[in-house]
Amino acid sequence: MAVLPAQPIAVEEELPGTKRSTYTSALVSLAVLYFMMGFITCLNDTLVPFFKQGFTLTYSQSSLVQFYFFLTYGIMSIPAGKVVELVGYKKGMVLGFSVAAFGALLFFPAAVMHQYYVFLAALFVVAIGIVLLQVAANPYITALGPAKTASSRLTLIQGVGSIGTTVAPLFGAHFILSRLQDAGASSDAVKYPYMGIALLLIVIALVVSRLKLPSIKTAQQAIAPETGNVGIFSFRNLKFGVWALFFYVGAEVAIGTFLTNYIADTLAVAEEQANTYVAFYWGSMLVGRLLGSVVLKTVRANTVLTISSLAAIVLILVSVLSSGNLAVWTMIAVGLCNSIMFAIIFSLSVEGLGKYTTKASGILSTAIAGGAIISYSQGVLIDHYSWLISFMLPLVCYVYILFYGVNGYRARKSVV
Repeated sequence: MAVLPAQPIAVEEELPGTKRSTYTSALVSLAVLYFMMGFITCLNDTLVPFFKQGFTLTYSQSSLVQFYFFLTYGIMSIPAGKVVELVGYKKGMVLGFSVAAFGALLFFPAAVMHQYYVFLAALFVVAIGIVLLQVAANPYITALGPAKTASSRLTLIQGVGSIGTTVAPLFGAHFILSRLQDAGASSDAVKYPYMGIALLLIVIALVVSRLKLPSIKTAQQAIAPETGNVGIFSFRNLKFGVWALFFYVGAEVAIGTFLTNYIADTLAVAEEQANTYVAFYWGSMLVGRLLGSVVLKTVRANTVLTISSLAAIVLILVSVLSSGNLAVWTMIAVGLCNSIMFAIIFSLSVEGLGKYTTKASGILSTAIAGGAIISYSQGVLIDHYSWLISFMLPLVCYVYILFYGVNGYRARKSVV
């Protein structure tokens, strides 16, 4: 799951009566928020095969689920930052969950009308809420405790998000895809699961609104205005890093989007059974993040990125050139390679940027729109060619990431 990078922040003041125990309970609550964000995002992988059959869509048409969802990151990341600056981080989180809940509620009229475009509109609204949530929640996580352990807390909470991405395919297989064969010209199978999600989001929003959290502000607000005329894209590592992040998110989402159908065709099984395998794809990212946190203490980040991207390329080639379980599990194993890529690409992209880091963070956030462009493009390739040809697109994405790990990350200028 793509996670927006956290903005640098500063604690402005503690609320009267706030105790350290309050921080612990707040972190637990934020862990629940991240679980839901991961869960909702990866439930889209279930919607793609469901809508494809329910509305008799092509692969490219069904991939519009991901297209509109991840396009929101490109459109809303920077505006969401402005909204959070205006209303504050806590209210930003409440607003994010409220918007996402409203989008989930729209699944009810969409199911009643049985109109694909209404579902897409509902998903777009859900995605706006998710973007708001991520922009607002990350700084809270880094603020709730000592600065020296901020990265550890953020990694831990994002790990909880990975649990949500693992559970989502299992939930989708049981409650949605299990009814696919009997659905016919009906989309009722998604109506009640999303009503339940909406209700849960509303409850979480109410809980968050009542939490006592420290009042915080972005580091950009806390420091003097920038001086100088250095162009943000004059930093080589950032310029190439934006594309690396674009291609990474695109490849990760594209593989997850079509994995259910790919497995179903490869093993000749029903979509419901195939969708359970997707849990291993996303679950391996949790394992990879835990392993990566240890490996990155002794191995250079660009080296880990180089090895991971090279492994992803090899795994995709083995998968599309083989058959049966070997083809399935090698494609699933790409998820393990993906696990540390976002964090490494982001850190290498902002290295040496100094006071420009916050601005670069916003630009990098828009690159998550790669999940929209690459997944749709792969759908077009599947429609017109084959699985083998279509998977050459994510393979090319990993080739670019390999370049970034070998050479593209090198900076030519830095500021303090």
